[in-house]
Amino acid sequence: MMRVLEIFRIAFDALLRNKMRSLLTMLGIIIGVGAVIAMVAIGQGAQASVDAQISSLGTNVLLVFPGSTSRGGIMGGGGTGTTLTEDDGQAIKEQCPAVVYVSPQIRSGAQVIFGNMNWGTVLQGGSPDYFAIRDWQIDKGDFFTDQDVRASTKVCLLGQTVVMQLFENADPIGETIRIRSIPFKVVGTLKSKGQNMMGQDQDDNIIIPYTTLQKRLMGHTRTWGYIVSAVSKSQIIEAQQQITDLLRSRHKLGPMEDNDFTIRTQTDIAEASQATSKIMTTLLGSIASVSLIVGGIGIMNIMLVSVTERTREIGIRMSIGARRRDILSQFLMEAIVLSLLGGLVGIVLGVSGSGLISRIAGWPTFISTNSIFLAVFFSMVVGVFFGYYPARKASNLNPIDALRYE
Repeated sequence: MMRVLEIFRIAFDALLRNKMRSLLTMLGIIIGVGAVIAMVAIGQGAQASVDAQISSLGTNVLLVFPGSTSRGGIMGGGGTGTTLTEDDGQAIKEQCPAVVYVSPQIRSGAQVIFGNMNWGTVLQGGSPDYFAIRDWQIDKGDFFTDQDVRASTKVCLLGQTVVMQLFENADPIGETIRIRSIPFKVVGTLKSKGQNMMGQDQDDNIIIPYTTLQKRLMGHTRTWGYIVSAVSKSQIIEAQQQITDLLRSRHKLGPMEDNDFTIRTQTDIAEASQATSKIMTTLLGSIASVSLIVGGIGIMNIMLVSVTERTREIGIRMSIGARRRDILSQFLMEAIVLSLLGGLVGIVLGVSGSGLISRIAGWPTFISTNSIFLAVFFSMVVGVFFGYYPARKASNLNPIDALRYE
């Protein structure tokens, strides 16, 4: 231990004799470590943002859509068919043990009016289960009930964007708004959820009983799809299989026939987004790592110059008993010290830089301890890798030739 500390002291003193050169040599490592930490923080921040948006979809969510239509050989996209019925949704809830909540999901657009204010927004039709599936909390008032669904009652809950646009600072509970000239009573407002993965404002909507939307506003009883919640995250795949088997049986599909419906799970969405974010994080980190390699080349260059300048010093050390491994350890320690100090300064640069990027550009950033440890470890590896050759060259000098060197 004492020997290591002595080697470290000698290496540190040697670096202090050329402060400016040592600082410029460390600059490559400083920039490299700082860039790696900042770039990885941007990538992980984007991943954390996507994860939060996926979580805002709800709890253990599955989306069940009807299949596509075909007219005259022209295929419509997924969700354009009419293969799902209200009875299908009821069967899913009753006959799939891995499913806990089921709600029809019907969307439409409308202009809404309150007093002299109006706003174009999204109408979302659902059942009381919809709020449990989406994990949507009440801000004021209360949810509508199953009785409201059965009676197609003209009641609604408002997202925070609609509240702000129509009521500003007034309390909307109990007020009447007009949707397509039809009066609706506001029974509740919802807490804010923010934007979804597509950048759409989830709070810019009005949620009403799906039967009310079907019968009073859309003029038909066709169901567009269902949003479903599994009992637990671990049972999402099981719920997907149970729904698939049930709907295939109900729709009388043969073994060779394709499904006339589509099921998307929260897991599918999360895996796709995580794969994209990992690629982005790896790409950003790899690009930033190039500067670390450049910094390592700088260390090798300066260490080779140092060996040449200190040839007589090496000869003197060898002549008074220093062994080759002592010379190797000394120069290798100098390279490690350069990279380690550069790494520590780079941590400060990376952390402060990622915070600055977040404030100026508005990008989410997340700094993990793993990325910091990885960056510092990589900087030390660079120091050892690029410092070994100059250190080995110094240790292999012939003592007599070194003493004669001018």
